[in-house]
Amino acid sequence: MIPFSHAWPYDQFQGDLYVQYCPFCSKEHVLLPMKPQELKSVREGKKKLLVFPCCGASLSVIDSDGDYLLFDRAVR
Repeated sequence: MIPFSHAWPYDQFQGDLYVQYCPFCSKEHVLLPMKPQELKSVREGKKKLLVFPCCGASLSVIDSDGDYLLFDRAVR
């Protein structure tokens, strides 16, 4: 079972990925430095280091689905 504490929701809009707010600094509508094409390689097992541009916090994305990114550590 996937731990919900390690998952964070994202939105895809016009070829960009967004989160409603940053789990670290709470800034709203954060554009992620990750493209939808990279989600495919993450689903195939390749990890992706994701650095939030608003505060510089970093996490490794280890899996994803249509709504959530799964990280290597808790974000909730």
